[in-house]
Amino acid sequence: MNSTKNQIPRIMMFPWLGYGHITPHLELAKKLTTKGFFIYLCSTEATLISIQNKITQNFSNSIELVPLSLEVSSELPAKFHTTNGLPPHLMVKLKEAFDKSVENFSAILKNLKPDLLIFDFLQPWAPLLAEAEKIPSVTFITSSSVMTSFMFHHFMNPDTEFPYKNIRFHDYESRFMDELLANARDCKEREKGSAGVNKSFKIVLIKGFREIEGRYIDYVSGLTGKRFVPVGPLVQEPSMDDGGSSDVLSWLGKKEAKSTVFVSFGSEYFLSKEDMDGIAHGLMLSKVNFIWVVRFPEGVVRNGFLEKKFPEGFLDKVGDRGKIIEGWAPQTKILVHANVGGFVSHCGWNSVMESLKFGVPIIAVPMHLDQPINTRLVEEIGVGKEVLRDRDGRLNAETVAAIINHVLVEDDGGDVKMKLAWKGDQEIDEVAQELMSICRKSSTTI
Repeated sequence: MNSTKNQIPRIMMFPWLGYGHITPHLELAKKLTTKGFFIYLCSTEATLISIQNKITQNFSNSIELVPLSLEVSSELPAKFHTTNGLPPHLMVKLKEAFDKSVENFSAILKNLKPDLLIFDFLQPWAPLLAEAEKIPSVTFITSSSVMTSFMFHHFMNPDTEFPYKNIRFHDYESRFMDELLANARDCKEREKGSAGVNKSFKIVLIKGFREIEGRYIDYVSGLTGKRFVPVGPLVQEPSMDDGGSSDVLSWLGKKEAKSTVFVSFGSEYFLSKEDMDGIAHGLMLSKVNFIWVVRFPEGVVRNGFLEKKFPEGFLDKVGDRGKIIEGWAPQTKILVHANVGGFVSHCGWNSVMESLKFGVPIIAVPMHLDQPINTRLVEEIGVGKEVLRDRDGRLNAETVAAIINHVLVEDDGGDVKMKLAWKGDQEIDEVAQELMSICRKSSTTI
């Protein structure tokens, strides 16, 4: 450890192994380095590789990537030590391997001795290791405040209704509600879900804005007795580096202003055949241009596989008004483009923040987890329209097309214009002050 690092507060950041977790941690790390902090970012090699090229020369001397080793097995090789592309049936194995890395992470803490640990909500054992080394810790929740308040309400009041009636599940989403309530009523799950916040020193960092989630921030702060501090959107700015995206951007540049819809459902969710058919037929009926990012688990056979996933003749019928991208796409570059007029999204929280950041209305198609609740918030604040499913949970092509046309054609996004006034880094200023205060007190108080 060189003298430069010793002269400034050093923070260890320890996210969960998902792209939707490590990316906000990296963006928070970048913000904090401009406020006088040095950052260690600890994760597996398979997760770190996804962000290595995002640490530009401006941050190379203030952010250090720290690899964490997990147990390797024939069932869970090192390439699967990340949720990105992970076959769904291996998620339990990954969580088990991660929880077994306690000794390895403890050794990292003992070696680097940071002034503060910022840990993810999903590993409540991390602050216990920090406490043993007299290192204070603060949790960082990358989910929305509305989802977090919903969960903590049911952790603490499992038999009562959430007080905000607009945050609800549709009948066809009842299985998600049942799963959440089952976890809330299970003592072990409830304890695990609350432990991270309980161990957080005085404050809890959460991704988002008080302007759009203020009442939910206040509600969860009151429930937990911890002050929740929003950190802003933490959206990566589109880089000047091409990154292999010239083809799609060249295609997009030939379309008319706001004539194209971007379709993407995140890095970890894989569409069912029924949902792909519903989206595909909806896009055909809508007649708008589209860029559709499709993803499949690692290891699937891809020769001729892609064509088989779409309805017969789909690619020929849409012709040049459709662009299919498999795997990765320059999402921020696409969303910021003037020719994009809507975003067909699962409403993962990172995607919602990007839509707000770049002023793109959302055509919401929630799939699971927190996405239905985020979708209700999107409609509450007037930045998107939801595609309601049929009673059996199927996507109706006519409904998909109608919402797309409403946003891009009929209304030009009229009643879903962005309503949020951006304030720069005011959130980060408050966060930096809070963390600096904790670092200064760390020698005497935990």
